[in-house]
Amino acid sequence: MKLFTKYMTRNDCYTAGRKITPKGIMVHSTAVPGVMAAEWFSRWNKSYKAGEINRQVCVHAFVDDKEIWQYLPWNHRGWHAGGSANNTHIGFEICEPAGFSYKSGAVMVGYDAAKQEDYFRKAWQNAVELCVMLCKKYGLNENDIICHSEGYRLGIASNHADVMHWFPKHGENMDTFRKAVKKALENSTDINTDIGIGDMVEFKVSVKNYFPGSVEVPTWVKNDYYHRVTQTLYKGKPVIKGGKECVLLGKKVKKSGGQEIAGINTWVAKENLVIVNSIPDNKGNRTYTVQKGDTLWRIAEKELGRGTRFPEIKKLNGLTSDTIYPGQVLKLPE
Repeated sequence: MKLFTKYMTRNDCYTAGRKITPKGIMVHSTAVPGVMAAEWFSRWNKSYKAGEINRQVCVHAFVDDKEIWQYLPWNHRGWHAGGSANNTHIGFEICEPAGFSYKSGAVMVGYDAAKQEDYFRKAWQNAVELCVMLCKKYGLNENDIICHSEGYRLGIASNHADVMHWFPKHGENMDTFRKAVKKALENSTDINTDIGIGDMVEFKVSVKNYFPGSVEVPTWVKNDYYHRVTQTLYKGKPVIKGGKECVLLGKKVKKSGGQEIAGINTWVAKENLVIVNSIPDNKGNRTYTVQKGDTLWRIAEKELGRGTRFPEIKKLNGLTSDTIYPGQVLKLPE
């Protein structure tokens, strides 16, 4: 799963700043053929109040066959359901491929399911993996996932057909989607076992203590900062506290902008943390954390599509040489 974060700070939904405690996940699809996840930022990062857009709408993320773009914090109240589910559910949109059109609302005209099967399966898998991540983060399971049309039948969303106007064309429905999420949850390897030095992490929402038997984690530690792992061993051995393997969080990274400062210097159980892939900076740039073996060329190739774009990364970050190091946070150009 390739997840990028870039908050729609111009959208009135973001500036409203209302928070929720996520109780479920609502799956939507865009009904806009051919517009992929990264393209929605320029479409929706606008203010209705300022007359920049004619809709009051914003979702937490968009998913396509290649990547996921998060546009609202997961615990931010979104404008996606058209009903009370906005107060309880994280909402994301699955992007629909090009090559067809709509008429009479939810009728897909010229949609070739066989031709689009490869796209559908890749987007489906990304949606499943996003749901797995969110379930782990917020203590949810497959039964907490619904689509927009199910939300309407439950009386918590507006009258939309998605995603049941699309999934059946590929022999799927929300029950099979939930089964796929359940299987992935049961079979997934705990990503927290891979946490290493230099990784940027955040606390799971459900976490109360740093490790079993320790003091309570302050709210500001969880809500205001990501954290950088600076140590995983002590005298060559794993650190076990309260019966759990721990890592040392030696740096804090501000969620509002990415500034890295002195950390809490506390040992925390691995199972209480999740790895963060990217964060927005104050100027809306997404960021990338350098991994062992990375080069500027390789990062540009992987994140920007062409290795030849590496000079853009150097310029944006004020680099005077091609030397980079694991754990370094780089801003990425559009």
